[in-house]
Amino acid sequence: MNFPSQYLSFQEILIIDDQIENLRVLSDVLELNGYKVRKARDGKTALKNAQALAPDLILMDIRMPEMDGYEVCRQLKAHPKTQGIPIIFLSAMNQTSDKIKAFQVGGVDYVSKPFQINELLARVQTQLTIQWQKSQLQKEIKRRQCMEEILNESRQLLRGILNSCPLGIAFLKAVRNQQNQISYFRCALVNPILSQALGKASNQLIGEIVLRSTFDSVNPMLFDACINVVETGEPFHQELFYENQWIRGWYDLNFIQHQDGFLVTIMDVTDRKEWETILNQTNQTLYQQATLDSLTQVYNRRIFDLSLKQEWQRLKREQLPLSLILVDIDHFKRYNDYYGHLEGDRCLYQVAQAIKQVVKRPADLVTRYGGEEFAVILPNTDLKGAHTVAQLIQQAIESLKIPHAQSDVSDWVSLSIGISSQVPNSLDTAVALILAADQALYQAKEQGRNQIVLQCLKTSD
Repeated sequence: MNFPSQYLSFQEILIIDDQIENLRVLSDVLELNGYKVRKARDGKTALKNAQALAPDLILMDIRMPEMDGYEVCRQLKAHPKTQGIPIIFLSAMNQTSDKIKAFQVGGVDYVSKPFQINELLARVQTQLTIQWQKSQLQKEIKRRQCMEEILNESRQLLRGILNSCPLGIAFLKAVRNQQNQISYFRCALVNPILSQALGKASNQLIGEIVLRSTFDSVNPMLFDACINVVETGEPFHQELFYENQWIRGWYDLNFIQHQDGFLVTIMDVTDRKEWETILNQTNQTLYQQATLDSLTQVYNRRIFDLSLKQEWQRLKREQLPLSLILVDIDHFKRYNDYYGHLEGDRCLYQVAQAIKQVVKRPADLVTRYGGEEFAVILPNTDLKGAHTVAQLIQQAIESLKIPHAQSDVSDWVSLSIGISSQVPNSLDTAVALILAADQALYQAKEQGRNQIVLQCLKTSD
């Protein structure tokens, strides 16, 4: 299990050192590598800082005034809010006894000064990975416990259903021809529940011949499946929908070989099927609520953030271009003030859906970026391709002919669009792509709106 690099920017490291220069150097190194850094120059301040908001990792010197690093570590490990934080000691004290003591008080690693930056970063990454793996394991344990509880509840529910709704049971004996092949079956046993479903009394069904045509009326594959059960001994299970003048619903069928025939159990699972349908519909609704903007029915900002980071990492590996389009409705505040918020909401919906109709590739993503702004993520698309998509978006909005009496750039609702494009690299982040597109959008507005401005970022590798 590897530490996901896309979450690097969320990791916080607390540095404890009484030397300002040490704090500065360490802080610069860590921040340059994507970590968030907090600093403390003495033990008391560090304890308050960590207890107020626990960091993901602590880098700590040993020699400090009033309270040395050993004592700070002891107190951190004694406090329930901070006892799980990994602590790496940084010290010029290189005696074996010093290192042993560091581990005895609760340290997870010991780096001697002066240290190598790459070594320190590797040790930091290792401890954060271990910490992340622990948290993931704890989450998985909780998830499995929850699933076990749900499973137990489902088993109890199923047991109650079975107790209140007995199975239909029948035994059919094979009748063979001179070549020892099964020609048909004869009913040897049937219980009242099944006989009632078939619309006949049990004594009427006993001895009745069951031909292929009878099976075909239920399901064309059943006759051959029953023959296979008898000949091979392999059980057969099927859920199917069946209706006649007495019953209608979903049924669970299990066929088991018995002597030269088979035993069939039939259970009405119509209620379960209905619940499954409701559950699937509910899950779909919950997923849409979590990922879609309720007004415009395109993906929300949360999905934008996650998707852009994922595409950045993927295309960095593949060394393919990633483009971003930021769209802003021109003078939308004036539109809202003049036409009212209901018409404003309707306008936002129409614009979002028009953009969505233009952006059709499965990997492309249309999101509401905020307010009257929309964002389009275009993986494996260069600046020229993104420009073509932006032009199609403008044309689509123009074709809507949404009146905008308060606009000074058009009689209709229009768009200002900023585009950025880059082949992702190891030195930049997706934030650079956003900033470039935002700057291009700003220029589009400054230059008179209702236009497209492009900005291509060069690789920093």
